[in-house]
Amino acid sequence: MSFLQESPADERRRAGLRRMRAVATGLLLLAALVYVLTLRLDHDGVWGYVSTASEAAMVGALADWFAVTALFRHPLGLPIPHTALVKRRKDELGRNLQEFVTENFLTEEIARDRLASARVGQRLGTWLGDPAHRERVLVEGVRAGSAGLQRLQDDAVRDFLDELLLPRLAREPVSPLLGSLLEGVVEAGNHTGLVDLGLEEVHGWLTDNPDAFAEVVGERAPWWSPPWVDERVISWTYQQALAWLADVRATPDHPARVALDDLLRRLADDLQHDPEVMAGAEALKERLLGHPQVPETAVAIWQSVRTALLAAMADRESYLWRRGDELLAHLGEHLVHDEAWRARLETHLGEAVAFVVNTYGDELAGVISITVERWDAEQASERIELFVGRDLQFIRINGTVVGALAGLVIHAVSQLLS
Repeated sequence: MSFLQESPADERRRAGLRRMRAVATGLLLLAALVYVLTLRLDHDGVWGYVSTASEAAMVGALADWFAVTALFRHPLGLPIPHTALVKRRKDELGRNLQEFVTENFLTEEIARDRLASARVGQRLGTWLGDPAHRERVLVEGVRAGSAGLQRLQDDAVRDFLDELLLPRLAREPVSPLLGSLLEGVVEAGNHTGLVDLGLEEVHGWLTDNPDAFAEVVGERAPWWSPPWVDERVISWTYQQALAWLADVRATPDHPARVALDDLLRRLADDLQHDPEVMAGAEALKERLLGHPQVPETAVAIWQSVRTALLAAMADRESYLWRRGDELLAHLGEHLVHDEAWRARLETHLGEAVAFVVNTYGDELAGVISITVERWDAEQASERIELFVGRDLQFIRINGTVVGALAGLVIHAVSQLLS
């Protein structure tokens, strides 16, 4: 399998490798030249030290050249055993690298420690404090959201509704879920805001439309009742209705409110336990979902929502952009100044990282060995040498220098012993 495509940085690596090879090889040739020039000179004096040092430097340089070369290829093309190690043991190296990464990086303890030391919450809050950074988040989010909305076609939405969502909802019993939801809403008092809104709207409509109220009530007056009586009765009824609505709005424990709560509680209980009510709710659901206009209406709503979202995303002065910037700024401020917020965020991130590492750590690390196994051995060897070969040339240089020093010491000891 072909290796990865070369990047512009590879040429720089290759030039650096050539330079270091030239330096290491130059030192070897220099040692060889000095050895040849001093070979026939008197070795009892200084030249003996120079000759021995150059000889040992050649030995060290050749030994380390062999060691470095044997990692990637056969030295001089000779199939010497235990050479071209990367080519021959590529797959084993990949497995060893996988085990190393798994044991030293993909563990819950290490991942949590690294996450804690990174101070993600503090740094994220500081980063979001910059308006330019918040704008970048919004730009990228809008770009992704806009692309997703534009690619989601109406036919796909219609197919999703017709083939998956609506049939699934038709099969699933909804009355127990609705009953449980309604029970929770009533017990928590979450419906009071909606009740207040309804009372306010009705009171406002009556206040603005007394003639309409009089017309509705007047139609039900007896034919034999005198008009002036009807007018007084209608006026009194109108005032009583306004007063009653105002009283209900102003009194949290008004009997009408209590009666409504009791009614909702009974409805919630019946939706969960009364077979007749449950059957009626299911029948209503099936009639509603089975109506041919439901998918078309849902798609039309989707089209309107998508159009509105795309328009808001395209306008940087829209409420979407302003609100998004406010929320990001609010988040950043809390992350910087509120330790509890930071702690919650980092706790959740830690749990997420631990879950990923514990659940998918082996699979993630397995990518290493699988990828290495697919590499061509020749290309893998060349590629690895390109990345690490420059530094390995220092082994040859050090071998030459250390060999020369060892030669000096050996010759000095030999002189002393003789």
